[in-house]
Amino acid sequence: MVFENILDPIFSPLLDMPPVLAILLISFIITLAITLVYKFTTDQEKMKKLKQEMKEYQKKIKTLSKEDPHKAMAIQQKAMKRNLEYMKSSFKSTLYTLIPILIIFGWLNTHMAYYPLAPNQSFEVTAFFAQGHAPSVTLSSIPELKILNNATQPINDGKATWELIGSEGEYKLIINYNEEEYTMPLLISSKRKYAPPEKKISDSKLKKIVISNEKIYPLKDVLGLKLNWLWTYILFSVIISIALRKVLRVY
Repeated sequence: MVFENILDPIFSPLLDMPPVLAILLISFIITLAITLVYKFTTDQEKMKKLKQEMKEYQKKIKTLSKEDPHKAMAIQQKAMKRNLEYMKSSFKSTLYTLIPILIIFGWLNTHMAYYPLAPNQSFEVTAFFAQGHAPSVTLSSIPELKILNNATQPINDGKATWELIGSEGEYKLIINYNEEEYTMPLLISSKRKYAPPEKKISDSKLKKIVISNEKIYPLKDVLGLKLNWLWTYILFSVIISIALRKVLRVY
């Protein structure tokens, strides 16, 4: 919550953009920061030399793999040592950026994985059950949400679904099943914000509770790809990293 309050003023303008543009921009910012930290916290002359040596080894391995497999194996071991040395040299820069990136990823997961539940628009809550379940289950909430079907639902085909509607605010769902009680937070918001829409249950015939927040696939409308925010970020960051390393001459 503390980090979210810090990051909200910085990244909140991204929430007014289409998700694909927001992810592209934040991928560029993070990748640029990582690249600059890496450039100035590593010995670039050493890294360049190690890369060149590894390329030379790979060429020799390719040439010798058919002519002299034993010699190719020996060179492969040298290449692995150089690669390990390269990784060790870059490890410090990774430590500098790891925690900030994890904090930013937490913010992205809170704002970019799902669309929010809009005020005064109906949504669904579904409970999933294992075989041998009881015949029915009851849903209530604090504060009270309007349930458009019955609060007590029969369990059919291993699930029970409620249709609800409510005004903007924070709620607590309460599911009563077979003398067991399970709670789950729910957020209705006009902003790009939501509570985790899925909760798994252990040691019960009730296995999972799911709220019908729509998943965000940033590239779906652009390229037809159903990639979530993380995979979209990885795709963008790889492309941006290759370009930045060439422009900034980072090894």
